Amino acid sequence: MAEIATETAEVNASLKKCWNVVMDIEKYPEWIADIKEVRILSTDDEGRPDEVSFRAAAFGRSTNYTLKYDYSGVPNTLKWVQLNGDHTNKLDGSYTFEESGSKTTITYELEAELKIPIPGFIKRRAETLIINSALRDLKARAESN
Repeated sequence: MAEIATETAEVNASLKKCWNVVMDIEKYPEWIADIKEVRILSTDDEGRPDEVSFRAAAFGRSTNYTLKYDYSGVPNTLKWVQLNGDHTNKLDGSYTFEESGSKTTITYELEAELKIPIPGFIKRRAETLIINSALRDLKARAESN
């Protein structure tokens, strides 16, 4: 069964700057500790990543998955769905951006379903680590550039 986790962070950067960091998917391994490799498999008509393959660290192992991006909410929302994964059935999510003055509130939502059942408390801990890391690393990257 898939579980949804959501977290929000306030970033001292414009929506445009935050969006640009998120859209530079090929550079994720530079600022997201658990992302080890990114390969853009296809782009849309505007040259944006459409299907992207990732290799990430997870529980001391390596996991591979492919995401398909949805740009219908640009520039306030970036959504994705998992096309395939070796350890997950579902890894769907979104970033939602709301600008207020010189700051941007970012909400990260992730719906995950593992292929192998694990105890709930371990799954919740992993989801919390993924989401907190994603937002913390995005905040640090956007505020430093």
